[in-house]
Amino acid sequence: MRERDGTLPGHLDERTAVLMLHGRSVPVLAGFDLDFKSYSWADALAKAGYDVFMMDLQGSGLSPRPKMDDPRNVNPAQQNLLKPRPPGFTPGPPNYPFQLTNSNSDRDELNTVVEWIIRERGVKKVAFIGWSAAAFTMGPYAVKNPGKVSSLFLLAPIFPPEGTSKAPDPLPQPGFPTFLSTKDGTWNGWTNEVHCEGQREQAMRDKVWDAIMKSDPVGSTWGPEGEGRNRIRNFVRWGWNKTTAAQGGVLGGSVPVLIAYGEHDRQANTSSEDPEFNFSVPALYNAIAGDHKLMVKLDCAGHSVVWEMQHQNVHNLSKHWLKQLKVDGKTQGIFDMNTNGDISPAP
Repeated sequence: MRERDGTLPGHLDERTAVLMLHGRSVPVLAGFDLDFKSYSWADALAKAGYDVFMMDLQGSGLSPRPKMDDPRNVNPAQQNLLKPRPPGFTPGPPNYPFQLTNSNSDRDELNTVVEWIIRERGVKKVAFIGWSAAAFTMGPYAVKNPGKVSSLFLLAPIFPPEGTSKAPDPLPQPGFPTFLSTKDGTWNGWTNEVHCEGQREQAMRDKVWDAIMKSDPVGSTWGPEGEGRNRIRNFVRWGWNKTTAAQGGVLGGSVPVLIAYGEHDRQANTSSEDPEFNFSVPALYNAIAGDHKLMVKLDCAGHSVVWEMQHQNVHNLSKHWLKQLKVDGKTQGIFDMNTNGDISPAP
């Protein structure tokens, strides 16, 4: 966990704590605290007076990665990416034939951090900001623990409205602990969502990958020299769907919710016959039962908006949200944001 404490001296009793959580494949520091130009979202919030915490779940970033240092525990279908081979590595079945973590362990880790922040910083609640698959952890946690969560800002949330509510049996689930991604694969996947002139800077190809590798001291030594491989934890999830989002009227009730996503995002909005992988951001807005809910669609933005032209507008949106819990003076509604940061009701 990293902290950027923007609370001014003499205002400790007014401290507002914000906890930021990463998605599936990008460590929290590369996503929220990129040391390049104005891209650090955490720095922007700290400069606005917030006490910002960023956490990596087990298996991500600088947190412990049990079983993941063994290259044999990489997805067998991806072991061909380990060229040249790490010392002593021979391709084959995983030595630990299970997925690494699950919804219960992720939410337990989140709870440990939340309770630490509340205790150590003397706050009553923590404001959540989550990107992408962070919704699987932060959404259900907020529903079950509204007394600890002041608000929820989900950027490009992954939400399967018909996803399963039940934990699989047995746990841990069979499989493997580690997926891999490459620099080219990451960049090219992002390219599929670039449809506007100036949507991203070419320099981000190296800046983002270097930051990911800085958070992965082992993966950075795998694959081609000087490039590395991004190790991505394999986790099994459940309990985040339209039933959970509506449960008790908590979301949009005692926990106000703001959802933002890019108009070109094809990771958070999919069309799959498998309900576990049929994702929809608007379906999340519709599923939230409370009235205090807002959704903003960002023009000229994809799933990786934190590294695109709209990033500063997202920073400003979050600062306004944390202070006012409103968008355009309203506590409910659907809006569009253009590249100048202007907000208007969706047609």
